[in-house]
Amino acid sequence: MNVNELRELTVEELEMKINDLKRELMDTRFLLATSQIEDTSVFKKIKKQIAQTMTILNEKNVAEGLELNKESEEEKV
Repeated sequence: MNVNELRELTVEELEMKINDLKRELMDTRFLLATSQIEDTSVFKKIKKQIAQTMTILNEKNVAEGLELNKESEEEKV
């Protein structure tokens, strides 16, 4: 899933995606511990996806916060 597709998701969907990726990372670690996986580059890819998803989630949270601040300032006037 690329960044543009992630931007189209809602906040709840992004949180679910982060949880799924963290679970996938944990499962991959277990596979490595049991010598069932040889390609360790998977870890870097999953961590990168988690970071991208968290960045987009933070962007959405900041945007919502700015909208709330803007609305509260308009109510004061």
